[in-house]
Amino acid sequence: MGMPGNILIVEDERAIREMVDAALSRAGFQCRQAADVPAAEAMVRQDLPDLMLLDWMLPGMSGVDYARRLRREPATRHLPIILLTARAQEDDKIQGLESGADDYVTKPFSPRELLARIRAVLRRRAPETTDAAVEARGLRLDPATHEVRAGERLLALGPLEFRLLHFFMTHPERVHSREHILNSVWGNNVYVEERTVDVHIRRLRRALEPTGHDSLVQTVRGAGYRLTARG
Repeated sequence: MGMPGNILIVEDERAIREMVDAALSRAGFQCRQAADVPAAEAMVRQDLPDLMLLDWMLPGMSGVDYARRLRREPATRHLPIILLTARAQEDDKIQGLESGADDYVTKPFSPRELLARIRAVLRRRAPETTDAAVEARGLRLDPATHEVRAGERLLALGPLEFRLLHFFMTHPERVHSREHILNSVWGNNVYVEERTVDVHIRRLRRALEPTGHDSLVQTVRGAGYRLTARG
Protein backbone atom coordinates (compact mmCIF):
# COMPACT_ATOMS: atom_id res chain seq x y z
CA MET A 1 0.00 0.00 0.00
CA GLY A 2 3.00 2.34 0.12
CA MET A 3 2.43 3.09 -3.56
CA PRO A 4 0.59 6.43 -4.06
CA GLY A 5 -1.95 4.59 -6.22
CA ASN A 6 -2.87 3.69 -9.75
CA ILE A 7 -4.37 6.29 -12.04
CA LEU A 8 -6.36 5.92 -15.23
CA ILE A 9 -5.81 8.79 -17.69
CA VAL A 10 -8.77 9.14 -20.07
CA GLU A 11 -7.77 11.71 -22.69
CA ASP A 12 -8.02 11.60 -26.50
CA GLU A 13 -5.01 13.86 -27.13
CA ARG A 14 -2.01 11.57 -27.08
CA ALA A 15 0.54 14.32 -26.35
CA ILE A 16 -1.34 15.33 -23.17
CA ARG A 17 -1.79 11.68 -22.15
CA GLU A 18 1.94 11.02 -22.49
CA MET A 19 2.91 14.21 -20.66
CA VAL A 20 0.60 13.44 -17.73
CA ASP A 21 1.69 9.79 -17.63
CA ALA A 22 5.39 10.77 -17.53
CA ALA A 23 4.86 13.31 -14.72
CA LEU A 24 2.76 10.96 -12.60
CA SER A 25 5.07 7.98 -13.14
CA ARG A 26 8.00 10.09 -11.93
CA ALA A 27 5.99 10.83 -8.77
CA GLY A 28 5.55 7.10 -8.14
CA PHE A 29 2.04 6.58 -9.51
CA GLN A 30 1.18 3.65 -11.77
CA CYS A 31 -0.66 4.88 -14.85
CA ARG A 32 -2.85 3.39 -17.53
CA GLN A 33 -4.16 5.27 -20.56
CA ALA A 34 -7.41 5.27 -22.48
CA ALA A 35 -8.33 7.44 -25.48
CA ASP A 36 -12.12 7.15 -25.14
CA VAL A 37 -14.94 5.93 -22.90
CA PRO A 38 -15.19 2.33 -24.23
CA ALA A 39 -11.44 1.80 -23.65
CA ALA A 40 -11.74 3.34 -20.17
CA GLU A 41 -14.72 1.12 -19.31
CA ALA A 42 -12.81 -2.03 -20.25
CA MET A 43 -9.91 -0.98 -18.01
CA VAL A 44 -12.17 -0.08 -15.08
CA ARG A 45 -13.85 -3.49 -15.30
CA GLN A 46 -10.47 -5.19 -15.36
CA ASP A 47 -9.06 -3.29 -12.39
CA LEU A 48 -10.60 -0.36 -10.54
CA PRO A 49 -8.15 2.59 -10.46
CA ASP A 50 -7.55 4.66 -7.30
CA LEU A 51 -8.34 7.82 -9.28
CA MET A 52 -9.44 8.76 -12.78
CA LEU A 53 -8.26 11.79 -14.74
CA LEU A 54 -11.07 12.37 -17.20
CA ASP A 55 -11.01 14.74 -20.17
CA TRP A 56 -14.21 16.74 -20.64
CA MET A 57 -14.19 16.65 -24.46
CA LEU A 58 -13.91 13.00 -25.51
CA PRO A 59 -14.98 11.54 -28.87
CA GLY A 60 -18.34 9.76 -28.60
CA MET A 61 -19.40 10.18 -24.99
CA SER A 62 -18.24 13.29 -23.14
CA GLY A 63 -16.24 13.05 -19.92
CA VAL A 64 -19.05 14.77 -18.00
CA ASP A 65 -21.62 12.20 -19.16
CA TYR A 66 -19.22 9.39 -18.34
CA ALA A 67 -18.62 10.84 -14.85
CA ARG A 68 -22.40 10.82 -14.28
CA ARG A 69 -22.55 7.19 -15.38
CA LEU A 70 -19.67 6.20 -13.08
CA ARG A 71 -21.50 7.82 -10.16
CA ARG A 72 -24.61 5.73 -10.84
CA GLU A 73 -22.77 2.37 -10.81
CA PRO A 74 -22.24 0.86 -7.34
CA ALA A 75 -18.67 -0.28 -8.12
CA THR A 76 -17.51 3.20 -9.21
CA ARG A 77 -19.79 5.40 -7.09
CA HIS A 78 -16.89 6.45 -4.86
CA LEU A 79 -14.14 6.46 -7.48
CA PRO A 80 -12.24 9.78 -7.23
CA ILE A 81 -12.55 11.71 -10.52
CA ILE A 82 -10.70 14.83 -11.65
CA LEU A 83 -11.95 16.45 -14.86
CA LEU A 84 -9.37 17.87 -17.29
CA THR A 85 -10.80 20.65 -19.39
CA ALA A 86 -10.02 23.63 -21.60
CA ARG A 87 -13.23 25.29 -20.42
CA ALA A 88 -12.79 27.83 -17.64
CA GLN A 89 -16.26 29.40 -17.61
CA GLU A 90 -17.94 29.48 -14.22
CA ASP A 91 -21.08 27.55 -15.26
CA ASP A 92 -18.90 24.90 -16.93
CA LYS A 93 -17.13 24.37 -13.61
CA ILE A 94 -20.46 24.03 -11.86
CA GLN A 95 -21.67 21.55 -14.48
CA GLY A 96 -18.44 19.58 -14.11
CA LEU A 97 -18.73 19.35 -10.33
CA GLU A 98 -22.45 18.57 -10.53
CA SER A 99 -21.60 15.55 -12.67
CA GLY A 100 -19.94 14.11 -9.57
CA ALA A 101 -16.31 15.00 -10.27
CA ASP A 102 -14.18 15.66 -7.17
CA ASP A 103 -12.11 18.39 -8.78
CA TYR A 104 -11.51 20.22 -11.97
CA VAL A 105 -8.20 21.21 -13.62
CA THR A 106 -8.16 23.71 -16.48
CA LYS A 107 -5.77 23.28 -19.44
CA PRO A 108 -3.04 24.28 -19.84
CA PHE A 109 -1.98 23.03 -16.39
CA SER A 110 1.45 22.34 -14.92
CA PRO A 111 2.30 18.79 -13.85
CA ARG A 112 3.00 20.17 -10.36
CA GLU A 113 -0.48 21.65 -10.07
CA LEU A 114 -2.04 18.40 -11.28
CA LEU A 115 -0.01 16.35 -8.78
CA ALA A 116 -1.05 18.61 -5.92
CA ARG A 117 -4.73 18.25 -6.91
CA ILE A 118 -4.44 14.46 -7.23
CA ARG A 119 -2.82 14.13 -3.80
CA ALA A 120 -5.44 16.35 -2.21
CA VAL A 121 -8.31 14.33 -3.70
CA LEU A 122 -6.71 11.00 -2.70
CA ARG A 123 -6.13 12.20 0.87
CA ARG A 124 -9.74 13.30 1.10
CA ARG A 125 -11.32 10.31 -0.62
CA ALA A 126 -8.98 7.44 0.19
CA PRO A 127 -6.70 8.02 3.17
CA GLU A 128 -5.46 4.42 2.95
CA THR A 129 -3.75 5.13 -0.40
CA THR A 130 -1.42 7.78 1.09
CA ASP A 131 1.84 7.12 2.89
CA ALA A 132 0.84 8.89 6.12
CA ALA A 133 1.40 6.88 9.32
CA VAL A 134 -1.74 6.24 11.40
CA GLU A 135 -2.18 5.71 15.12
CA ALA A 136 -4.85 4.27 17.39
CA ARG A 137 -4.51 3.72 21.15
CA GLY A 138 -0.72 3.50 21.08
CA LEU A 139 -0.64 1.31 17.97
CA ARG A 140 1.22 2.91 15.05
CA LEU A 141 1.11 1.70 11.45
CA ASP A 142 3.58 3.13 8.94
CA PRO A 143 2.79 2.35 5.27
CA ALA A 144 6.17 3.67 4.09
CA THR A 145 8.18 1.17 6.17
CA HIS A 146 5.41 -1.46 6.36
CA GLU A 147 5.81 -1.65 10.14
CA VAL A 148 3.27 -1.91 12.94
CA ARG A 149 4.52 -0.94 16.38
CA ALA A 150 3.06 -0.81 19.87
CA GLY A 151 5.47 1.48 21.69
CA GLU A 152 8.91 0.05 20.87
CA ARG A 153 7.55 -3.40 20.10
CA LEU A 154 7.40 -4.46 16.46
CA LEU A 155 4.39 -6.67 15.63
CA ALA A 156 4.54 -9.35 12.94
CA LEU A 157 1.66 -9.04 10.44
CA GLY A 158 1.18 -10.78 7.08
CA PRO A 159 0.62 -8.54 4.02
CA LEU A 160 -3.18 -9.00 4.03
CA GLU A 161 -3.44 -8.42 7.77
CA PHE A 162 -1.36 -5.28 7.30
CA ARG A 163 -3.72 -3.99 4.60
CA LEU A 164 -6.75 -4.93 6.66
CA LEU A 165 -5.41 -3.05 9.68
CA HIS A 166 -4.46 -0.08 7.47
CA PHE A 167 -8.00 0.04 6.07
CA PHE A 168 -9.53 -0.10 9.57
CA MET A 169 -7.17 2.53 10.99
CA THR A 170 -7.88 4.97 8.15
CA HIS A 171 -11.67 4.43 8.54
CA PRO A 172 -12.09 4.17 12.34
CA GLU A 173 -15.32 4.01 14.36
CA ARG A 174 -17.37 2.97 11.31
CA VAL A 175 -19.00 -0.40 10.88
CA HIS A 176 -17.86 -2.09 7.66
CA SER A 177 -19.74 -5.00 6.11
CA ARG A 178 -17.72 -8.03 5.00
CA GLU A 179 -18.54 -7.15 1.39
CA HIS A 180 -17.22 -3.60 1.82
CA ILE A 181 -14.04 -4.89 3.51
CA LEU A 182 -13.52 -7.36 0.64
CA ASN A 183 -13.91 -4.64 -1.98
CA SER A 184 -11.63 -2.23 -0.13
CA VAL A 185 -8.87 -4.61 0.93
CA TRP A 186 -8.90 -7.39 -1.67
CA GLY A 187 -10.21 -5.24 -4.55
CA ASN A 188 -13.64 -5.77 -6.11
CA ASN A 189 -12.25 -7.60 -9.13
CA VAL A 190 -11.27 -10.71 -7.19
CA TYR A 191 -13.62 -13.45 -6.19
CA VAL A 192 -13.13 -14.25 -2.53
CA GLU A 193 -15.74 -15.63 -0.15
CA GLU A 194 -16.92 -13.37 2.65
CA ARG A 195 -15.83 -16.00 5.19
CA THR A 196 -12.25 -15.21 4.14
CA VAL A 197 -12.65 -11.85 5.90
CA ASP A 198 -13.38 -13.64 9.19
CA VAL A 199 -10.26 -15.79 8.82
CA HIS A 200 -8.04 -12.74 8.30
CA ILE A 201 -9.72 -10.83 11.12
CA ARG A 202 -8.86 -13.75 13.43
CA ARG A 203 -5.24 -13.67 12.20
CA LEU A 204 -5.09 -9.91 12.67
CA ARG A 205 -6.39 -10.17 16.23
CA ARG A 206 -3.86 -12.91 16.99
CA ALA A 207 -1.05 -10.65 15.73
CA LEU A 208 -2.31 -7.78 17.93
CA GLU A 209 -2.88 -9.97 21.01
CA PRO A 210 0.62 -9.73 22.57
CA THR A 211 0.14 -5.99 23.24
CA GLY A 212 -3.59 -6.17 23.99
CA HIS A 213 -4.53 -4.31 20.79
CA ASP A 214 -6.76 -7.14 19.58
CA SER A 215 -9.65 -5.37 21.36
CA LEU A 216 -9.39 -2.54 18.79
CA VAL A 217 -11.14 -4.73 16.21
CA GLN A 218 -14.74 -5.35 17.20
CA THR A 219 -17.32 -7.69 15.74
CA VAL A 220 -20.68 -6.00 15.22
CA ARG A 221 -23.29 -8.76 15.18
CA GLY A 222 -25.10 -9.08 11.87
CA ALA A 223 -23.33 -6.04 10.43
CA GLY A 224 -19.58 -6.64 10.16
CA TYR A 225 -16.53 -5.21 11.88
CA ARG A 226 -15.21 -1.93 13.14
CA LEU A 227 -12.04 -0.55 14.63
CA THR A 228 -12.61 1.53 17.72
CA ALA A 229 -9.98 3.44 19.65
CA ARG A 230 -12.45 4.00 22.48
CA GLY A 231 -12.37 1.74 25.49
